[in-house]
Amino acid sequence: MLRNREIQILLLIMGSISLTAIVAAAFISSVAAVFVTILSILLIGSSLLFMRWRYRELEKLSVYLRDISNGNDSLDVRDNQEGELSILKNDIYKVTLMLSEHRLLLHRDKLQLTDAISDISHQLKTPLTSMKVMADLLSSPDLPPAKRTEFTHHIRIQLERIDWLVSSLLKLSKMDAKTIQFKKDRIPVKNLIQKALEPVMIPMDIKGQTVSIAGDDDVSFAGDFNWTVEAVINILKNGVEHTHEGGAITITFSENTLFTEIVIADNGKGIPKEDLPYIFKRFYKGKNAGEGSIGIGLAMAHSIIASQNGVIDVTSGSGKGTQFRIKFYKQVI
Repeated sequence: MLRNREIQILLLIMGSISLTAIVAAAFISSVAAVFVTILSILLIGSSLLFMRWRYRELEKLSVYLRDISNGNDSLDVRDNQEGELSILKNDIYKVTLMLSEHRLLLHRDKLQLTDAISDISHQLKTPLTSMKVMADLLSSPDLPPAKRTEFTHHIRIQLERIDWLVSSLLKLSKMDAKTIQFKKDRIPVKNLIQKALEPVMIPMDIKGQTVSIAGDDDVSFAGDFNWTVEAVINILKNGVEHTHEGGAITITFSENTLFTEIVIADNGKGIPKEDLPYIFKRFYKGKNAGEGSIGIGLAMAHSIIASQNGVIDVTSGSGKGTQFRIKFYKQVI
């Protein structure tokens, strides 16, 4: 402790003051000089003891910080007392908790990234393996023309599936990174629904399904038209896929002072109760998922809606159909 420069300067100042006081007291009387000498020794000694205790506390904090840097964030340095040192201990403890939370978040993100890479690899491996087999068959000179046309068609379908998967993952990554700037245009819901229905009309005609739309023409909300159309398309595709031939899809929309609501319902086979909490999770495929389902459409719809101050809820049951309820709030909630 005595090697510290600040302690040396303090001792020099206190010693000088004490020596001056002793000399001045000696001119008055020898008793006064002795009294001042004893008082100076006690003052300097108590100061040294206090400084020694102070440095020991700082040394404990230093050891505590080294333990934190080594990953041990379970220590509690707080002493619940008054004073600047106690305040410093409390602040260090708060920073420790924050670092611990960040470490847990980073670990969770690492696990999610590992799971996502595994899921993506699995999703890409299946079509790539299929295309490899068909490419080998196409190289055979004895392959009939009909089979050659069939395999070429299947390869094209698999390539489109890979293209859609990669494109969707890129969009989701951009949304996760907050790099997409969603517009705040005034969107008429009727125009939004009509645009979203265009790519699903042919599959609906093939399955003989019907769609009904109900809502006032002046219902609208503030958002990004193109991105919201993509979200609604994914929800509609889910309804078409899980609704039997001749089934019906209903779309209703309304507006009040708090939010604009869009409800998309079908009378299909529904979603089992145990699958409901996970349908917006990426790559999750429930019991009723189609053979070609990837499990990313509803996850994208959820991300797009949530990024525009909206929420999406689902109610369903096996054999009872499914209802998606989308709300775009007019103020941040």
